[in-house]
Amino acid sequence: MKADIRVALVGNPNTGKSTLFNVLTGLNQKIGNFPGVTVDKKVGYTHLPDGRTAEVVDLPGTYSLYPKSQDESIVFSVLADRSSSHVPDLVVVILDATNLKRNLLLYSQVADLKIPVIVALNMMDMANKAGISIDFNALSDKLGVPVVPIAARKNEGIEQLKSTISFANKIALQQSSIDVRSIAPELVDAISAELQLDNPYFALQLAHQHEHLKFLSKEQSDRIEELELQHGFHTQKAQGAETVARYAFINDLLYDTVKTPFNPHDETFSNKIDKILTHKVFGFVIFFAILLFMFQAIFSWASYPMDLIESFFMWAQDSLNDTLPPGPLTSLLVDGVVAGLSGVLVFIPQIAILFAFISILEDTGYMARVTFMMDKVMRKVGLNGKSVVPLIGGFACAVPSIMSTRTIENWKDRMITIMVTPLVACSARLPVYTLLIALVVPNDTIWGIFSLQGLALTAMYVFSLLSAIIVAWVFKFILKARERGYFIMELPVYRMPRWKNVIFSMYDRSKSFVFEAGKVIIAVSIILWVMASYGPGDRFEKIEQKYKSTEYAFNFTPEEISTLEASEKLENSYAGVLGHFIEPAIRPLGYDWKIGIALITSFAAREVFVGTMATIYSVSGGDGDTASVLQKMRDAKNPKTQQPVFTVPVAMSLMMFYAFAMQCASTVAIVYRETKNWRWPVIQLTYMTVLAYVISFITYQLLTH
Repeated sequence: MKADIRVALVGNPNTGKSTLFNVLTGLNQKIGNFPGVTVDKKVGYTHLPDGRTAEVVDLPGTYSLYPKSQDESIVFSVLADRSSSHVPDLVVVILDATNLKRNLLLYSQVADLKIPVIVALNMMDMANKAGISIDFNALSDKLGVPVVPIAARKNEGIEQLKSTISFANKIALQQSSIDVRSIAPELVDAISAELQLDNPYFALQLAHQHEHLKFLSKEQSDRIEELELQHGFHTQKAQGAETVARYAFINDLLYDTVKTPFNPHDETFSNKIDKILTHKVFGFVIFFAILLFMFQAIFSWASYPMDLIESFFMWAQDSLNDTLPPGPLTSLLVDGVVAGLSGVLVFIPQIAILFAFISILEDTGYMARVTFMMDKVMRKVGLNGKSVVPLIGGFACAVPSIMSTRTIENWKDRMITIMVTPLVACSARLPVYTLLIALVVPNDTIWGIFSLQGLALTAMYVFSLLSAIIVAWVFKFILKARERGYFIMELPVYRMPRWKNVIFSMYDRSKSFVFEAGKVIIAVSIILWVMASYGPGDRFEKIEQKYKSTEYAFNFTPEEISTLEASEKLENSYAGVLGHFIEPAIRPLGYDWKIGIALITSFAAREVFVGTMATIYSVSGGDGDTASVLQKMRDAKNPKTQQPVFTVPVAMSLMMFYAFAMQCASTVAIVYRETKNWRWPVIQLTYMTVLAYVISFITYQLLTH
């Protein structure tokens, strides 16, 4: 989509910046990367009242233009690189109306870059409730920019903000907040003359950040370094002087424009709740109870829609078999693509419920409290408090969680977090866990409330978090670094979840899961169907001749012959040969060659396990076998012992394998991209695979003896 104007959203964390972005753009948004870096770039489009279209870029949250992480460094790079095609025409600085003193520091820095600015005073509903009175006209006059009061969560003031954006080209440049040149006059003048700059604050920022700015050439960066040495520039002292000057300006500004009630004895509602929810004992009990409720709901609430989806795919397979002529193409479509997809798409309700709960926990502000509570635990195992964000985010997906480690400044803390985050049970494991739990755990309840299956699923998720913490403790002694990590976090106030946002999050993340998984599953299903439908040499011809003999015709029905023939063909297919080849290695874990095939295909993506089992049992079941994958696996028998294949020891061993193994090509790729070295993903893949094998072996052997 072509835009007429580019607008950048800038603000501190927890100011509602992402909420405003979603309100402005709705579903009309996409996520990519900023040019040359791996930081997420959220871009959307909105229609302005004058008929033009605005491209809206959601920049990472930051407290100032002096970055402490890779994410934060993007903000100045995007705003300052005037030669880039991505430079914004207008910046909307989102300020939390309840905490203007802190927020205005970033505004004053952005304003001094002399890019047209609009101030969006967000959370006005909260400010009014707190009795905070703001003179918008006076604030606008003193800043020299438009000030628009909004409440993004309630969709209030958005149209006024759009109208103001429409006049972006007519907005006068804002007044300077401080005398920037006085901080380092000789150096600012020298850099300005060297690079022909007309903005003293831009020159000062180049002095601070030139080593990390990609739009500067090496010669320019080296020259700035020379000028710093020549003029005795000390970056920390300069930053300190600038911050003191800016807060003096902010204090004067707020004195004239904002009136705050003085209630020193009134305790906020959020603080009262935090005394319970972040208690050193009750806080963890409540967190565990919330997890238990989540996973109980995943089993109970999703059962009806899952049955509907399962019935639909069984009907689709029957209809396709009845409508299409028999042959390889029909088999490929029915037993390969449809069977493989049904094995994962049936779990959409459970995935959607999981994402809905995660969205609610984030939206209410509770997830930030979990991060705060876990900080002490994290420090004992050698991690930073900020490591909790990726670990908790790992419940949804390891890929964005590993990307979020960029906010961790300490190298050792960040590397350990990257190495252990894939151990946390992600949404891709959910179909595997729920399928295996449904096979061996009875659908009974304890005290009429707690489902045994829900308890089993809760146990797997808690176990994954504990495993990540234990492995992090081991890495604490392996990786060496002298840096000390620190954890600074602002707890947002509690709010009711925005149900529209929760529904959008469910839809968006579920769609992403389906499409990302769907591509892999269709590809794997087609390859697997080919490998399972053809075999080396003349094996298939001999099997066909064998079952055409009168011996089988007299002793078995046509349906039984078809099933026996399909099963023997599968065993002698390329997939069967591969499965039998690795069977000796996986037999101590309790797995047969069919499970071995699923293990191999799952290294593309964990959820492929279910699709693989659906394809394998569809190919081996003969014509007309359209039972659900759960029923097929439940009916599977060991041909030698005639005992069920999926016993409790086998299912538990499999869950342990999937809990620890690195079975996600996307995660391997993102670890390489984040570390810029193949050594780390190789180490991660190796240690997780070995750990998965050892734990699965111990689990199977203990449960069978």
